Amino acid sequence: MKKELQCPVMTTTAGAPIADNQNSLTAGANGPVLMQDWQLIEKLAHQNRERIPERVVHAKGWGAFGTLTITEDISQYSCAKVFSKVGQQVDMLARFSTVAGELGAADAERDVRGFALKFYTEEGNWDVVGNNTPVFFIRDPLKFPDFIHTQKRHPVTHLRSATAAWDFWSLSPESLHQITILMSDRGIPVSPRFMNGYGSHTYSFWNAKGERFWVKFHFKTQQGHKTLTNTEAEAVIGKTRESYQEDLFGAIAEGNYPKWNMFVQVMPEMDVEKLSYNPFDLTKVWPHSEYPLIKVGVVELNKNPQNYFAQIEQAAFSPSNVVPGIGFSPDKMLQARIFSYADAHRYRLGTHYEALPVNAPKCPVHHYHADGSMNFFGHKAAELTGNENAYYEPNSFGGATESAQFKEPPLKISGDADRYNHREGNDDFTQPRALFELFSQEEKSRLFQNIAAAMHGVPDNIIERQLALFEKVHPEYAKGVRAALK
Repeated sequence: MKKELQCPVMTTTAGAPIADNQNSLTAGANGPVLMQDWQLIEKLAHQNRERIPERVVHAKGWGAFGTLTITEDISQYSCAKVFSKVGQQVDMLARFSTVAGELGAADAERDVRGFALKFYTEEGNWDVVGNNTPVFFIRDPLKFPDFIHTQKRHPVTHLRSATAAWDFWSLSPESLHQITILMSDRGIPVSPRFMNGYGSHTYSFWNAKGERFWVKFHFKTQQGHKTLTNTEAEAVIGKTRESYQEDLFGAIAEGNYPKWNMFVQVMPEMDVEKLSYNPFDLTKVWPHSEYPLIKVGVVELNKNPQNYFAQIEQAAFSPSNVVPGIGFSPDKMLQARIFSYADAHRYRLGTHYEALPVNAPKCPVHHYHADGSMNFFGHKAAELTGNENAYYEPNSFGGATESAQFKEPPLKISGDADRYNHREGNDDFTQPRALFELFSQEEKSRLFQNIAAAMHGVPDNIIERQLALFEKVHPEYAKGVRAALK
């Protein structure tokens, strides 16, 4: 006999068991539905909220999990631990996408493809958010919203407008490089498995000696390039709008794992001064004859998502996610994306989007971000120490602190960009001293009493630290407060 399937009891989101999931609660067999049917209300309310805002760009996407295996030693260029050992494997997530199409768009359209990778490293998440082309249409981020408007629907006809696209491009000669790639044979890959990926932007590495290098990331498909003509793409779309999802998911499900060889181009920091082109211009490539490809490792996708919405639709990639040994550059488009990507995720997914399982780092996380919608983790810093007082920084209760060992070397171009110590060279005592000396004796006395009252219950070591600062303003200041405290 066939064994009867033992199913768990269905419950509400609050855990209460469900007795009947087939019939609404009504006043009699033919009567109206009752407002007290909390089970019906919960189901309808959740269904109304099943959709979140789709991405403004790169809305239609396909993804999978896998690994990056380091095959070469590049520690001379970067001290990032992700590159620290040949043979090391790092878990990762990849998401591919079209730029212009909405969630319901056809996969096999002529468009640039997004190529986003998230590496779950021991030092935090490192995201490479690029495309299947090494360049882009524009070089200044101020033009990005304008460009995207031309790729979306006309505000009156609600149709895609070739006039808008070509009007913008014809007024923007910097788009020529990308247009040529997009309109070439490689403009419609058969699926993500048969296309390259590029970081596109110029990033930077720095090594253990503090030497900086400019870097570009390349991911070369091991499957070879397969593309469609316009006619072939029309035939594919006529049969299925989901050709990429079918191909990528199906290949991985069958054990035919796609792979890409990872390379970098590396440029010494001061080479910038001798180049005839701007290496931070997103519309330009670096000639391989000048800066050849250096092998790093192999990316393999070998696990399909178990829930598309939770693991691909909610996946959040941002170029702001870097780790020690990997940094940015004066690339204007990159600088803007550092802000705009994370900002988009906070709008689309919520304040704490990086606490979602697919986005959460696999290393320990200690920060002081607080409250906000969907905070289900409390205070990370206080959790670390077991001390509820460690919820701000700096604190005296063992909370997470900065570590100078991870400091990035300053940029030697663009005005020596660095994190300058705002206290160094600043006199924080002369003006408070001048103010203090203007006070009458009665005003000083009230000042001492007010401070003493405000310090009630504060630990002695913190009080002593503050008194030492008062002492630097004026000895009478510290003495008066100390007396008031007693």
